Amino acid sequence: MQVGIDMGTASGGTSAQLDIEELLATRLLVQGNSGSGKSHLLRRLLEQSAQWVQQVIIDPEGDFVTLADKFGHVVVDGERTEAELAGIANRIRQHRVSCVLTLEGLDIEQQMRAAAAFLNGMFDADREFWYPVLVVVDEAQMFAPSVGGDVSEDARKMSLGAMTNLMCRGRKRGLAGVIATQRLAKLAKNVAAEASNFLMGRTFLDIDMARAADLLGMDRRQAEMFRDLKRGNFVALGPALSRRPLPITIGSVETSARSSSPKLMPLPDAPQDVEDLIFTPDPEEFSKPMVRRATPAPRPTTDILAELSRSAPATNTAAAEPKPSQPELSNEDREARVTAVLSEILDDPASAFRTDSVLYQEFLVRLRMRRVPGAPMSLSEFRRRVAVVRSGADEATMATEAWATALSLSAGVTDDLQGVFLMLAKAAIGGEACPSDARIARAYGTHSARRARRLLSYFEEQGSVVVHTDFSGRRVVAFPDIDCQTAPGDANAPDMHGEEQAAAE
Repeated sequence: MQVGIDMGTASGGTSAQLDIEELLATRLLVQGNSGSGKSHLLRRLLEQSAQWVQQVIIDPEGDFVTLADKFGHVVVDGERTEAELAGIANRIRQHRVSCVLTLEGLDIEQQMRAAAAFLNGMFDADREFWYPVLVVVDEAQMFAPSVGGDVSEDARKMSLGAMTNLMCRGRKRGLAGVIATQRLAKLAKNVAAEASNFLMGRTFLDIDMARAADLLGMDRRQAEMFRDLKRGNFVALGPALSRRPLPITIGSVETSARSSSPKLMPLPDAPQDVEDLIFTPDPEEFSKPMVRRATPAPRPTTDILAELSRSAPATNTAAAEPKPSQPELSNEDREARVTAVLSEILDDPASAFRTDSVLYQEFLVRLRMRRVPGAPMSLSEFRRRVAVVRSGADEATMATEAWATALSLSAGVTDDLQGVFLMLAKAAIGGEACPSDARIARAYGTHSARRARRLLSYFEEQGSVVVHTDFSGRRVVAFPDIDCQTAPGDANAPDMHGEEQAAAE
């Protein structure tokens, strides 16, 4: 039986139809940045198909529980044991009841384990209960991450295995996966690759736009269109949707999420006794039980190394002889040692292409080897120092008012872009030739000249710089807020590092 549901309006004003029977056989992938309308799209799909097919929603934020009031979905709280969740999932398939597994209130690792147990329970149902089920997973990058995060490896493997079973082997068991993600780059490739239908919404990062264009069979030059899509607008492709990329606008829904986009609201008039209201505790606060999270996530290596750097290992003071205390260093001497260690790391040409977290770990280890006392700088401060060093600014430049302005302006860009921004600012303050694409790329930690040009375009879009060319076609970067600009430079010049660059200058 062929059933087409109305997803909204296609280009030309026609109805955008989705073939449910074809979807059950070919699965669906939805991508869009936060605020692009993914949850609205999923809600439209669920409402329109509720009367035709059994539905199971893995809901990390508890937004879809409102479906229960109108369509009779059973709400399953994820705060149960894995055995309980597997049993409920098995009975869900036996009795063909639609449900929402809400994981609200659980930490990320608990959510992964609960979702995995529930999906595995559905997957392991007896053959006689392999009826078709539409399994919708919102924020799928949480349950099938492309790389390991701050969760235990056991939880990651368990969740990724369940998602892989759903998308790769679920079809024969009647399970049709519909997964939604904010970024394709964060989603495991073997999970995303099994979908044959796509609904691509607004996205901004070039890697996500390029992957979306590739999946839709579009030219790379057309990838920029995904940046301009409005909220609720998607491009559809697949046997259940359209044989060619088709822009559609998702229609309205009957139910609403418990959470919504933030709206501006005027602040209430402050009462005169506001300080008493804030600082005087309510007696009931002390009677409320303290919520404790189980299974804490493993600590990042950088935090462990930082703690090791702050304190020496504990010893048995009763048995060990007291050791002579380490001579204290003045602030100037300590700063000189820290600067020397930082320079050693960044003088290596390969350091430009290593992540800040890796460089930070090496920095902490070298501080311990040099026995530099005191608490080490934080990772954010380390990134700031690295950005300043990579800019190449000397003491004379850093003593100028223009450099102080450049530092304050750089705080408005993300950590990974500060090194590039300060390098350009240093060249402008010193009247040096504009750095080439290759040199900008190295400052960013990549070999891509195309990405270097995109960084300049990004700075220009933000109003930080003005990029233009002279009569000979050489590039100039001007900083309006600092009232200076670089000398003309060849954008295609090769990158030189260290002694070669010094000799050329």
